[in-house]
Amino acid sequence: MKWADDFNKKPEWLHKEAEKIIAHCKRYGQLFLPEVEKTVKPEVIVRTVRQACGKIPAMLICSAYDFYPKPIKLTWMRDDKEMTADVTSTEELADGDWYYQIHSHLEYFPKPGEKISCVVEHASSNKPMIYDLGENKADTINMTTETKL
Repeated sequence: MKWADDFNKKPEWLHKEAEKIIAHCKRYGQLFLPEVEKTVKPEVIVRTVRQACGKIPAMLICSAYDFYPKPIKLTWMRDDKEMTADVTSTEELADGDWYYQIHSHLEYFPKPGEKISCVVEHASSNKPMIYDLGENKADTINMTTETKL
């Protein structure tokens, strides 16, 4: 504690050291700021995991991969109406390379002619990105095309 008392008795020295650190951060922070502000659009896949069978509902998954920064929102839509029941999602999972992934599952009973979509909101786009489940819901892997609102 004696050394802390000694430092506190030298406010001019502390002020100079603080100025050095601030200058260092400003100088080197400018080099890395573009990388920190960078956004990477997610790769999104919407697919059927399980077909409905009797009283067992179908299960869909909407997966977003390789996005940055971390905050993201996935929402399920049925005929343009938000679905909140029977939806489970993972947290954003770090890939260990500064990118993230997230997965959202929807259990539901399909109806003929309906449109099921996964809406992705992320800093990499100024508008929500909409990914529709393909016309053929029997496809187990169906990458959809993106629609901008």
